[in-house]
Formats: sequence, C-alpha cells, structure tokens
Amino acid sequence: MATPLTNATLADLPDGIKRPSYDRSALRPGIVHIGLGNFHRAHQAWYLHRLMQAGEALDWAVIGAGVRPADALMRDHLLAQDGLTALIELDPGGTGVEITGAMIDFLPVEPDNAALIWVLGDPAIRIASLTVTEGGYYQRADGSFDADHPDMCHDAARPTAPRTAFGAMIAALRARRKRGHPPFTGQSCDNLQGNGAILRQTVTGLARLSDPGLADWIEAEMAFPNSMVDCIVPATGPDEIALAGTLGLDTQTPVTHEPFRQWVIEDHFPTGRPAWEQVGATMTGDVHAYETMKIRILNAGHQLLANAGELLGLPTIAACMADEDLARFFRQVESAEILPHVAPVPEISPAAYLAQIETRFANPKIRDTTRRVAFDGAARHMGFLLPILRDRLAAGGDITGLALAEALWARMCAGTREDGSEIAANDPQWDRLQDTARRARHQPALWLDQAEVYGDLGQAPALRAAFTDWLTRLWDDGTRTVLRSHAPH
Repeated sequence: MATPLTNATLADLPDGIKRPSYDRSALRPGIVHIGLGNFHRAHQAWYLHRLMQAGEALDWAVIGAGVRPADALMRDHLLAQDGLTALIELDPGGTGVEITGAMIDFLPVEPDNAALIWVLGDPAIRIASLTVTEGGYYQRADGSFDADHPDMCHDAARPTAPRTAFGAMIAALRARRKRGHPPFTGQSCDNLQGNGAILRQTVTGLARLSDPGLADWIEAEMAFPNSMVDCIVPATGPDEIALAGTLGLDTQTPVTHEPFRQWVIEDHFPTGRPAWEQVGATMTGDVHAYETMKIRILNAGHQLLANAGELLGLPTIAACMADEDLARFFRQVESAEILPHVAPVPEISPAAYLAQIETRFANPKIRDTTRRVAFDGAARHMGFLLPILRDRLAAGGDITGLALAEALWARMCAGTREDGSEIAANDPQWDRLQDTARRARHQPALWLDQAEVYGDLGQAPALRAAFTDWLTRLWDDGTRTVLRSHAPH
C-alpha cells in the first residue's frame, strides 16, 4: 500500500527512498519563492535540500507563494504533506526517489497579496525568487517594459493591493525602506536570457509608475543576479501520480525529472546567500555565455520539435526525437543555423552540448509533452528563436530552417493537426493567434505582420520570402513532406 507523504510518515516509507536527514522543525526561512511549481521543486529547492542534508543553510528555508488562483490548489496539496516533495528521477537505467524538505510554509493565495507583502517585508527574508514563466515579465516585443498592460496599470493605481508578484515585491520593498531595512535580492529562475536584468526592469518600471523615489532606491540598493537554470521537468498528471503510488508514495504532487541539473548564478547577493556551489551550482561573474548556450540550443530546440510534433500527433519530446524526419530537421537547423551563434563555455563546446541535449531529449522515460513545450509559443519564440533569426540576418546567413520553424508555429496555431484533429487552445493569446494563422493560410505575410511578436524583424525581406514559401507548402503538401524536403534522407 502507498504511504501518505507527511513528516509523521517519513520513517514508514519503503526502503530505498531517500529522505531528509535534518531536523525540519529547526529550519528558519530566508527565501520566499513565488510560483512554486514543479520546476522550482525539482531544481532550486533540490539544491537547497542538498545543502541542508550536509548540515548547511538551515536558515535559508523556503516559504512558498503564488499570485494566481490556481496556486491555491498547489498550496493545499503541499501543506497537506507538510511541504515535502517526492522527486522521481527518470533515468533510462533506473528510477530513483528522493523526498526533499526545504519548503516550510506556503502563504495564502489572496487577491491583494497581503500575506505575501507582509512576509517579504520581514528582514529575515533575504531572497525573493520567482518562476513565473518566460512570458510573465510584462515585456513588449522589443523587450521594453510594458507599462500599459492592464495588470501594471492596476498595480500602479493600487500599490497597497497589487495583483501581481512584482506589485507585491514593490509594496514589501516600500515597507522595508520605510523601516530602514535593506532590500532583499530579486532572483529570477525563469528561462530568459538576462533574467535578472529583465526582473530589474519590471520591478523598477512598475515602481516608477507610482513612486519614483522608491524606484530610485531599488535601482541603487537592490541586486538582481542573472542565472541560467536547466532540468527537464514534465508536468504532473494521473500517470505521474500513479507512478508514485507504485513506488509506495501516496501524493498528489510528485515531480518527475531527468537525471541532469545545471544552475549557473551571477554571484551578487548583498544580503547573503546559501552556499549553492557546495552542491554543484556554478557561481560566476558572467552568466551570459552559459545562458546563451542553453537558451539557443535547448530552449530553441524545444520549439523546433514541439510545433511540428503537435502537427504530426507526436505526444512527447522523446517521440519527436524518435521520429526520423523530425529528428533530422532538428539536427540540421541546430548544426547549420544555431550553433554558429553560440560561443563555448569553459566546460563544454556547443557541438558537445548539442550531443548532450539530443540524449536528454530522447530519454523515453521523460514524458515531456509536446503540448507543454509548445505552450505560450509567442513568448517562447520571442525569447528563444527570434534573437537567433536576428543574428543570422545580420550576419547574412541562411535562415531556411529557422523560417520553417516560424511557419510550423503558424501552421500549428491554426488549430488542426495533419490528421484533422483539433489542437486545443495552448497560448494566452490563442484566439488572436488562431485567427491570424487561419487568415495567413492565404496571406502568409499577415503572420509576420504581428508587430507585438516580431517587431521590425517581420518586415525583413529574406524572412518574409522564406516564411511565405514554407507556410504555403505546409498547407499544400503537409508537414512530413515539408520536413523531408528540408532535410532529405
């Protein structure tokens, strides 16, 4: 029988399951993490847990927080199991289970974020970290702060009752400044190049709308270190819950993950930090080369696969890599059009990193769905593929494969697969994207005219010509035929 996961039942779990060796009742908070989903629990919280296993960082425990109504269900589940998480490592050679316990509380999810503001105002909290997705930072297509977004207008008009994580951070920073306390460090853990700089832009931009003096104080006093995070963590569904049950665990929130983690962090934490380097993180003065390699090869590679995979009815990234036509397209675009714009890092070359990524993507035990990877395509294409396209065009390089990637996204957003089945809404802007994609079937340039996505890039003649050709052929000939014509056997 499966054992419910709580502090009281840790000793009753099956042999072979790793569990905390530290006294969780002795932990004290040092971090508030906003957006406490699967990735945080498999990645940042795991590094902290490993430190605690070594008797370190006992005053750096995590308090979880969320700003979306859906976060309330996660809160209920995690509090029911005393903040513990079951991590299930899916290695082709075997399956391992570890219980982590770095999180000690989860704040109420409230429309005005009162509890979050109160706790962030406590000087014991030295880091406020976030995973709010790539598209959650209120950026325009050109990367600037979107001060006109309704959420930003709301928080600027009601700074004591904000609806966003950034508004809550600013309200807490205002209180800390008033009491003479230093600011916490703001740490983004999302897949964005220069994620710390982007977080700084959003926080200071929003603060300036209601309190320019506070914005100046934040600019002068607060640190926003950049970081690069990497671990493939599928969403949790009935299959993952059932898997946990077969391993002897009764939990609604198991987290499956691959046997790989990487965390590269800019070492700038004025109020202190856990000694993450002791458990494998890389602390550096320059994250840029690492994050460029990861975002351009892994994250952009995910988009090469997911849009075509959805059209072909391939359920997972591993299934995409097992499809000969799609795998050849992936390898050719990565090698010919992406790798030339990636510099090596001390540990690995771009070509070796690509080989590593291919192995990770092909892991059949990781059921990372094409739907999850394709979600919020506007943000992911803007963040991962379009910067490479800009570099290729500036260098006068061939953009054949990257243009096809954009055409595959447009074709997918039309909402039907090759077999005629429906692709359910999978983007915050789905209705608009679907309408544009359907009209672009006969006028392909309409897709590139989306200034909020492409900016001036959509007007580049080379991209317009290649994109128009590919999208026309996708509708006329089908995805598989087009993939084979791009990367013939």
